[in-house]
Amino acid sequence: RAGAAFQYLLVQKTGAQKNVGLIQLNRPQALNALCEGLMAELRRALEAMESDPEVGAIVLTGSQKAFAAGADIKEMQNKTFQECYNSGFLAGWDKVSVVRKPIIAAVNGYALGGGCELAMMCDIIYAGEKAQFGQPEILLGTIPGAGGTQRLTRAVGKSLAMEMVLTGDRISA
Repeated sequence: RAGAAFQYLLVQKTGAQKNVGLIQLNRPQALNALCEGLMAELRRALEAMESDPEVGAIVLTGSQKAFAAGADIKEMQNKTFQECYNSGFLAGWDKVSVVRKPIIAAVNGYALGGGCELAMMCDIIYAGEKAQFGQPEILLGTIPGAGGTQRLTRAVGKSLAMEMVLTGDRISA
């Protein structure tokens, strides 16, 4: 039912009692890069799960290769600051952090930039053996933009967060 309504997500209820909402990012050709369309669909899927009384918890995942490789740079590269600011470019990215039901990020592969920030917005991160977390924005001449600097500092401490943000280095699970 819900799966047909989404272009960039696979959405279903799973578990023995069908009380776990499963949202899978599904842009394999772009390593689940977080384009505006995907983020709008994610907000819709989360709102549906939050309002569904049968759903007790939500799992957010990607693929074996990438949870999410970050914001869609191709989509962003030609936008000016003014265009981003006026359109509320990152508006709604924090939807994950305000959902009242527990959200578990099931991460394998790359969780970079916006993908790392998305995982950190979840209540629990379950990381597979191949999970790679990083904030490589510095390599593009910018810094994390969706609360990543604050969340990363709380998650791993100031020293490691500074190292990751200022070098673009990744950490494993």
